[in-house]
Parts: sequence; structure tokens; C-alpha cells
Amino acid sequence: MSTKLSLFLCLLYMLSPALRAQTVDRKASTETKNLYENLRRLSGRAVLFGHQDDMAYGVGWKYEEGRSDLKELSGEYPAVFGWDLARLERNESTNLDGVPFNNMKEYIRQAYALGAVNTFSWHMDNPLNGKTAWDTTSLVTVKEMLPGGQVHKKYRNWLDQFAAFNNALKGNDGKQIPILFRPFHEHSGSWFWWGKKECTSAEYRDVWRFTIYYLRDVKQLHNLLYVFNPSDFTTEAEYLERYPGNDYVDVLSFDSYQYGPISNGEAFRNGLALKLKIQDSLAKRYHKISAIGEMGYVEIPDPNWWSEVVWKGIENHTPAFLLVWRNAGYRPQEKDNHYYAPYKGQNSAEDFLKMYRERKFLLQKGAAFLNLYAKPKY
Repeated sequence: MSTKLSLFLCLLYMLSPALRAQTVDRKASTETKNLYENLRRLSGRAVLFGHQDDMAYGVGWKYEEGRSDLKELSGEYPAVFGWDLARLERNESTNLDGVPFNNMKEYIRQAYALGAVNTFSWHMDNPLNGKTAWDTTSLVTVKEMLPGGQVHKKYRNWLDQFAAFNNALKGNDGKQIPILFRPFHEHSGSWFWWGKKECTSAEYRDVWRFTIYYLRDVKQLHNLLYVFNPSDFTTEAEYLERYPGNDYVDVLSFDSYQYGPISNGEAFRNGLALKLKIQDSLAKRYHKISAIGEMGYVEIPDPNWWSEVVWKGIENHTPAFLLVWRNAGYRPQEKDNHYYAPYKGQNSAEDFLKMYRERKFLLQKGAAFLNLYAKPKY
């Protein structure tokens, strides 16, 4: 860690507000509370860069010990690691992307040992009909998951399986590893069974509140921070339409992807800026963390995308972290190269390295220096 970077990061903390906020879980572990407060103080000051499934596979490789597309490009792992739990509810040995859950546990431990952050999404099956998360044929699934509903018991069983998986996540220090949990994400769209057209706002808020109640109060999980995560919105009212309340949310985030030609970058950048302005205002008002749960541009064809689109879209309201989606390589069924993080030789790699060297994006060493699981020093 360079002296300049050390001074830079210390300055960020010195500028942080003194006011401490409370986590949703008043019994949260010390490490979880510290992570919350450290990330909250980072909002608007520095950006931890994250990547989905980073240690598991990359472009042209799978399950090779120590490998990472980002590390091979920059010399560092990401500061945030994303993992998905879909098929845990099926009692399968691998998730929907083929990552063995036993491997995932080890990757999570490694990330924690590096001082990085772990996040969970969960593209869970539709409990009413057994189809995938993308099944939108039923308009009563969420309703039937609530107490008294026909699949309420099944949903509780799924949460029991989540709890068992979570309880196995302990670091070399013997402590439970803090996790940012992002359930029922992209709910403002209608491509998942929990989407805007698939359930009412009240039903969505109720299933969210029940989930937190069950994990926190029944299963006694005290290592979770809960991440609220819409996709499209242009006003504060739209953002808050399904918001379950400050007592049930630790992190405000959204997902956003650029599609189409490079010329769409300006519109994407402006959309990022608007969303972050709205979210940042709410995060400050509610004393929450502001983040981007998912983002990306498949194949990243724009050589200046990181500096001219992403950074210019976030620089005025920088989130505590952003996470780009996975590097799955060529997918014959989709006829595309499915990757969202740069790697050696990739078109935008040099632009990304420029952002990294200018400390616009912090990777694992920056996260380790910040000591995110320790009590804030300032």
C-alpha cells in the first residue's frame, strides 16, 4: 500500500460524518456493525469495485486455484465478491451458474480473509410451481408465500436451508462472516416472479419484512446486512414504491446495465447520474449505505467506458461499492461473450487500469487497508 493511497484513504475517514446509524439487526455481530458503518462512511467518498463469481471462473478458465481475471489484470482481487444462491432451495450441489456450493463457501472465506466484502443474490425458483426465477405466469406467488399461504411452509424451509448455509460461513478467526444479502432484486421490473406486475406493493413489502423477521429473529442470524435493490426508476416516489421501511433495510442499491451500441453510453451515463442522485439523497436522509448492486455492459466494447461513462455517471454521488456481473466467457446458447469485468487484452482494460491507478476504483488491497470489519477510527 503506497503512502499516497494511505493518506488518501485516511482523509476519506476524517471527512466522514460523526453520526452513527443503527443496523436493521440490533444484535448484529461486531464485525457486521463495523462493516455497515465503514461502508456507510464510504458512500460519496470512495468506490469499492466488485465482481460476480470472480474466483470461480473467468474468460477461458474455470475453478483454477488462485485465478481471477481482475487479479491477472491489476494484481489485485476485487474489493467486493458477488455470489448467487439459486438452487440452494433445490438441495442441489451447484448453483444455477454451475458453481459448487462447497467451493463457494471456500471462496467466501478467502474473500473475508483478504479483507474484502461478500454479497448474496438469490434467483430462487418460483415456490408455487417449481419453475425458475424468470417464471412470471403466476400473479399470486408472493401472496401465497406469506403466513397462511399455501407455500408459506415451503418458503420457511427454504429460509432454513439458507440459514444452514450461512451458519457454515466462518473465517479463520472463528467468527461468522458478514454478508450483504440482496433478496428479491430488480423488483421494479417484471422479469422475475416477485416483480412489479407479479405482486402488489404491499405483498412485496410484506414478504421482505417476513424474510428479515424469520432470518434475524427466528433463525438468529446476526451477520447479515439487508440490501434493497430496484432496477429502473426516475423519481424518489418510484424508488420508494415497494420500500419496506428503514427498520428493514441497511443498504440502498439498484441494478443498471448498458445495452446496444457504444453511442448509448451518454444516455446510460445520464441515467446512472440521476439514479445515484435520488438514491444518495435518500441514503443521507435515512443514514443508509448507497451502492450499485449490479451493473455492466456485456463485452465492454467501448474502450473508454470506465472513465467516460461509468465514472462520469457516478462521480458526483459515488456509491460505497459497485459490482459488475460475471465473466462466463462464450455462451453458445446466447451467441455472445458473456463478460462484464475487463481482463488482460480486453478492449477496455487500459481504461480500467487508469481508473484503478487514479484511485477512482478501490480493489482488495484498498478494502484491506480500510479494515472494514474493525471499529471505524474516525
